[in-house]
Amino acid sequence: MSSHVRKIPMSRLNLFSPDVRENPYPFYAELRRSSPVCQVDPNGMWVVTRYDDLMSAFKNTQVFSSAGMRVATEPPYLRRHNPLSGSMILADPPRHGQLRSLANRAFTASTVSLLEQHMRSTASRLADGLVQRRVVDFIPEFASRAQISVLAKLIGFDPSLEKHFERWTTDLVSVATVSPEDHARLDEVRNTIDEMERYMLDLLAARRRQPENDLVSDLLRSQVNDDATTDQDLVSLLFLLLVAGLETATSLMTHMVLILAQRPAWMDRLRAEPALIPRFIEEVLRFEPPVHATMRLTLTETEIGGVRLPAHAVVALLVGSGLRDETRFQDADRFNPERREQANLAFGHGAHFCLGVFLARTQARVVLDELLRRCSRFELRADRLEWNAVLNTRCPVALPIEVIPTTYSAARERPTIQGVW
Repeated sequence: MSSHVRKIPMSRLNLFSPDVRENPYPFYAELRRSSPVCQVDPNGMWVVTRYDDLMSAFKNTQVFSSAGMRVATEPPYLRRHNPLSGSMILADPPRHGQLRSLANRAFTASTVSLLEQHMRSTASRLADGLVQRRVVDFIPEFASRAQISVLAKLIGFDPSLEKHFERWTTDLVSVATVSPEDHARLDEVRNTIDEMERYMLDLLAARRRQPENDLVSDLLRSQVNDDATTDQDLVSLLFLLLVAGLETATSLMTHMVLILAQRPAWMDRLRAEPALIPRFIEEVLRFEPPVHATMRLTLTETEIGGVRLPAHAVVALLVGSGLRDETRFQDADRFNPERREQANLAFGHGAHFCLGVFLARTQARVVLDELLRRCSRFELRADRLEWNAVLNTRCPVALPIEVIPTTYSAARERPTIQGVW
């Protein structure tokens, strides 16, 4: 190792410790000040914490490899292929570009526009349910169901399999954290992958027999003109759209409501000034990004942030830290939708910039509009929240709230908000 390597304290930060999961931002701030590129637990992985260094790593796909992280989704002890490993999120150029062009079909502006009315009717129905029940867990009662409905409409999944989708996503994102000795849990994960793969292949077969107006049918039509695209490529894309789409969108909606519960004055402000809604959503994305960390593997020895990293180092690009970088954002730990700084890092950068940006922002706007129509405020019904134990996202396991309905009819009369980004 080069003499440039930063010395690591005997007791190093564990990203999965309860204190860090509950509020990682003070720990991130200390890393940015004292050890912006360093090793942490679990397993001595390296972390990059400053905004400018994160941008550099995202751009440098020749050194910071996504494909190298397939070991996280398909560790040797899994003992079977995981279709998620073949998706574009775990590919480097030029393969990434080939897969991305396939996925582009899911996220055109016209597709999102056609989906918007479905988003609104779903959000309206679910928001009415929140008001009727009053005390609810927002995640299963609204956030997950809203996103599953959108994914089912977009892709062609059967929405009656809602509970399966949630279990599938939970199992897929836990692959990297399952202990090799936990044979029972590994069997559960393998069974889930088997179940998902069978469902996706059956769906492809059904759409070949009888095409419908959905993404799967579009993908099959494109496959006829591109014999290099295999069924396994399509299955990998469907795995990615379900897992990444459900996890990140659920997190965004959950954080929007949690922030409004903690800052109730913003509900009145947004009702009075609906033009602020797009900026409110952008600040949620900065303050609590749906993708909290992104993993890479160094293909060669390299230097970043003045620190020399060895080849084959596992690196966590801490987006959640970069978006609180005080050198990039004034008063970075304050939630302020009126700030002027741009923070596109919430959706990644470079070759892996998220394709679902327009879809995510549109759904967030529609959901917020429908909630503001019906809900005067949200009150937390928990002294402390339990947080998930997944590195790439940070979201409460549950969000128990009491919904206080609006008391004036004008909220329902307000025109729908046409946000522009």
